[in-house]
Amino acid sequence: MSNDTQTAHLNLVKPPVGTNLQISQLIEFALARGEGVLAATGALSCTTGKYTGRSPRDRFIVDEPSVHDQVAWGAVNKPFSEKNFEGLYQKALAYLGTTQYFVFNGFAGADEKYRLPIRVINELAWQNIFVQQLLIRPTVDQLADHQPEFTVICTPGLKAEPLTDGTNSEAFIVVSFEKRVVLIGGSEYAGEIKKSIFSVMNFFMPEREVLPMHCSANVGIEGDVALFFGLSGTGKTTLSADPERRLIGDDEHGWSNTGIFNFEGGCYAKCINLSKENEPQIWDAIRFGTVTENVVLDAQTRVADYSNGSLTENTRAGYPIDYIDNAMIPSLAGHPHVVIFLTADAFGILPPIAKLTKEQAMYYFLSGYTSKLAGTERGITEPEATFSTCFGEPFLPLNPAVYANMLGERIDTHNAQVYLVNTGWSGGPYGVGKRMKLPLTRAMITAALNGTLEKVLYQPDPVFGIFIPATVPGVPDAILQPRGTWADPAAYDTAALALAARFHQNFVKFPNIAANIRSAGPQLG
Repeated sequence: MSNDTQTAHLNLVKPPVGTNLQISQLIEFALARGEGVLAATGALSCTTGKYTGRSPRDRFIVDEPSVHDQVAWGAVNKPFSEKNFEGLYQKALAYLGTTQYFVFNGFAGADEKYRLPIRVINELAWQNIFVQQLLIRPTVDQLADHQPEFTVICTPGLKAEPLTDGTNSEAFIVVSFEKRVVLIGGSEYAGEIKKSIFSVMNFFMPEREVLPMHCSANVGIEGDVALFFGLSGTGKTTLSADPERRLIGDDEHGWSNTGIFNFEGGCYAKCINLSKENEPQIWDAIRFGTVTENVVLDAQTRVADYSNGSLTENTRAGYPIDYIDNAMIPSLAGHPHVVIFLTADAFGILPPIAKLTKEQAMYYFLSGYTSKLAGTERGITEPEATFSTCFGEPFLPLNPAVYANMLGERIDTHNAQVYLVNTGWSGGPYGVGKRMKLPLTRAMITAALNGTLEKVLYQPDPVFGIFIPATVPGVPDAILQPRGTWADPAAYDTAALALAARFHQNFVKFPNIAANIRSAGPQLG
């Protein structure tokens, strides 16, 4: 779609209330529609109604001739007809003609060589604030010359009719790579906007020789860069927000031939059980201009109760990256020295830290393992193994091998050291063992980042093959070997083989992966 056509999105509907409005102006609109403010912090408090998280079953990609052979179609990338897309598009434009809306023009990508000009049209003022905080804001000169190459139209009040619109429910997230438009409706959850833009970057970046990654990143005082891959709840945002290192970004990055750059201009941190003691940087970032989602407030004092998950466990705060005191601005740095895969293993099987070969790194990257806990989702009564390809399966339009091969090449080229870190359970599964203490995990990561773990002895795990260090400064040796932390070692052996079998069952979906990568996985006997 040409820039002229992109600009025409605004000419087809009544004029917006404003484009790139000041945060204070948008807050006034948000308060008028019933949003609130957290006491003492000044942060905006919002609730998202029925949808308190992403809705993967309602996400589609338009099946267009120019992209048909590129997209990895399936349960994640579900096809949507061009006819149904055009119908929803016209509905969205007509709907915007009946309501107020706000526009933000900005960028995805801190590296100007690779950045994508984005326009976001929001029905809700608070979502427009969210977008301003999460994307990269233009300078005055950049705004004057801004020509969007992709447009997101977000109309939560517009609900789809599945029988006529071709959707699965009232909610819809539909990406057209050919027309360069994302339509979002029926859901107020702001993360749908953020992740739709990430999906767009995941489609376009590989053809420009940039590896798009669902990871956080930081850099030490010596310029040493680290990446932290992990699914929600594994500690990606928490562990990368290190007062001894500068934060590049907490969630989405590209790895180009010159180094790492953040796709975003802000952070989207989970708030459940947030405390100043354990996560001081995130705690201090919740202030005026920050948008919180579904954080429960005391009805009288309006003080946030971060331990309250009655609306959802997925409580969030969106804030600009410069609310982190030692953030890297602009958010780009050199090539990574260390790559860390985070998993929250609720079965208590994986070691708290292990070193990986390149082949193992590609295997565990493709696997993207963590676990869901009992009680966090309806119907889950015991821990469940979860595999999300490349630690970001819902956002990957292309064949996973594209991303895995790019990662393997970069590990080789830049001699990056790769570690698997289990932030989950030790001494038994969830309900029996205990979750790994955050200070111990931080000590292990520090040892990986400062090179200490390159000088210690390792022992391969007999089932998973990954290499467990004999010692880590500040960490009791006894917890490094998970089998020894169980009261019944035989029970551990049985559980370890069961988890290994789950890895094998999951890897069946990669029939064309090279034999040396496949054999780098766990052994069943």
